[in-house]
Amino acid sequence: MSKILQHIKNKLLNGKLIDFEEALELSEDRLENEELFNLADEICKKYMGNKVDLCSIINAKSGKCSENCKYCAQSGHYNTGVPSYPLIDIQEVLALAKENEKNGVHRFSIVTSGGSLTNNDFEKVLEMIEALRAETTLKLCASLGSISFDRALRLKEAGLSLYHHNIETCKEYYANICDTHTYDDRIHTIKNAKKAGLEVCCGGIIGMGESMEQRIKMAFEIRELGITSIPINILNPIKGTPLEQVEKIEPLEIIKTISMFRLIIPYASIRYAGGRNALGELQQKGFMAGINAVMVGNYLTTVGNTIADDVKMIQEIGLEV
Repeated sequence: MSKILQHIKNKLLNGKLIDFEEALELSEDRLENEELFNLADEICKKYMGNKVDLCSIINAKSGKCSENCKYCAQSGHYNTGVPSYPLIDIQEVLALAKENEKNGVHRFSIVTSGGSLTNNDFEKVLEMIEALRAETTLKLCASLGSISFDRALRLKEAGLSLYHHNIETCKEYYANICDTHTYDDRIHTIKNAKKAGLEVCCGGIIGMGESMEQRIKMAFEIRELGITSIPINILNPIKGTPLEQVEKIEPLEIIKTISMFRLIIPYASIRYAGGRNALGELQQKGFMAGINAVMVGNYLTTVGNTIADDVKMIQEIGLEV
């Protein structure tokens, strides 16, 4: 075991956090990948146990987004051919939530496209949350774009437990992926949600042309925000978006990034999210290198594994759901 890996192991096993310089040195160290993955797995089991948290989403309002995020199929600035529709009916939301609950899912999130919801749509989403709280035992989440403190408070009162709002990448790289809003705008929404008493799920996308150092910076920025649920998305280059020609990130680099996030934020749920199919047969490896949570079912505009397939994959390596 390399000197820096042993140093970080000792630190984390003694309940201390590593700093940016240590993380960067580790990422540049010429150690075997398996050594890094094994340590991330050991730390994951110490802090998070053997159970995998399952969440699912519904794309409740799709397309025609005013923002120009370069990775996104739902941006109205690009011609991607993604289906576009207004806010769906409450019964459709309830039906999918109940089906997913029956299949073992723990959390369910209502996701809408757009910078923020109109007042009318926001009221309808509150009704959805109240109905879900009454008719399921799921932990309820939402991802509705930018929100004010008042809206965050109303979501909390309706029964929401967690608000999702990614930073997507580190602050220094953010202008490369979007310029219709700023990184600080995203931070403002996250702080509004936390102030209202909501848990916050906040992660990002890897493989958008950023460096490993910039991914590490993103992890530290997320840690600084006090986040305990971190989805890691892998870019799925969508035809029609400015990032459609981006070279796909190598599977082992994806796993290495996951391990780095685990070592930087050992106490958080590190969640497989969109794009994990890029790992192919290595998907299982993530659960042995720092992942302890997963988004199951379909994603916003792409198809995922079936819930049953994911549960089987998790149980095959001795983990619980």
